Amino acid sequence: MAEQPTSIDITSLVKRHGDTLAVDHVSLTVQRGEFFSLLGPSGAGKTSVLRMIAGFEAPDEGTICIDGRSMEAVPPNRRPVNLVFQSYALFPHLTVAENVSFGPRMQGVPPGEIVSRVRASLDMVKLTSKEERLPSQLSGGEQQRVALARALVNRPAVLLLDEPLSALDQQLRQEMQVELKAIQERAGCTFVCVTHHQEEALTMSDRVAVMHQGRVLQIGNPQDVYESPTSAFVARFIGVSNELSGIVRRLDGGRAMVQSSELPGEAQMALPDGTTLQEGSAVTLLLRPERLRLSTEAQGRSGEQSLAGSVEKVLYSGSDRRYLVRFGERLVWNVRVPNDESGRNGLQRGDAVHVRWLIADAVVLSE
Repeated sequence: MAEQPTSIDITSLVKRHGDTLAVDHVSLTVQRGEFFSLLGPSGAGKTSVLRMIAGFEAPDEGTICIDGRSMEAVPPNRRPVNLVFQSYALFPHLTVAENVSFGPRMQGVPPGEIVSRVRASLDMVKLTSKEERLPSQLSGGEQQRVALARALVNRPAVLLLDEPLSALDQQLRQEMQVELKAIQERAGCTFVCVTHHQEEALTMSDRVAVMHQGRVLQIGNPQDVYESPTSAFVARFIGVSNELSGIVRRLDGGRAMVQSSELPGEAQMALPDGTTLQEGSAVTLLLRPERLRLSTEAQGRSGEQSLAGSVEKVLYSGSDRRYLVRFGERLVWNVRVPNDESGRNGLQRGDAVHVRWLIADAVVLSE
């Protein structure tokens, strides 16, 4: 099988801002035609990486190659990239068509070709009927699509997006997540997106790089990063995760268990088959709220683990309810139940419950 061609190759990238190490030996590869997101909290270093790809900042160490060509000493205007700014930066006195045609005109593209390029770009973002409008006459989502068309009309090898949906309200933001991915697929262009919004990255991306304190902690497709986090930080940052820290114990049958002071009484938790950690190893067990189920009955199914607790709080959030379940004095877990189910079970604060999960659904992290 032929190796997937790469659009961006970054090797051991380092950037310092004074005494702060903003980017700490980051290495990653973005495949051609991929929607790739840099995800992390403020100060993670993701925007610094984006700006170095664009050429607005120079790395202190490391290399950046785009389509196999080193970007060392190549100025921003000579790089095969375009950057869509967080504020869109549209010219308020120019129409949609004039905004989109600005780049090709500055590059000296022949007028006839400019017309066809602008039409194709506006068609790609579904704005051909609004080419004569001013930015002030457009909605936030439409302005964002004009900014995309203006970047795509220059036919870059890579489109860089800096928090592209942050200016939109929640409903429009969710709609544009789907639309932005669709635009990327129609354009066939490599997109690199910086965001701190977890749902945004998971919805739009082919692959995600999770960054923290200047380092890349994990790279993978959205499902792998969410369901198989390689660190507690990744698990906590992407969604809600129930955690339990303890020590590995081995039973006579070889089953690995977790013994923890957080558990009530003599309770222990079973670890998935194949766990190779030695007895006495410190571990953290992670379980997503949607992987848990609630029952008032003590008897479970084969392959399940359960803990007895009581409902401490019920939180309604539209499509589901979140139950905060307390086990003993120290442990409280989130359990998410769709409303078509939670409406039937009628659990209330103070009710005794059993929280169950498949043993195989637990993620085990060695400390």
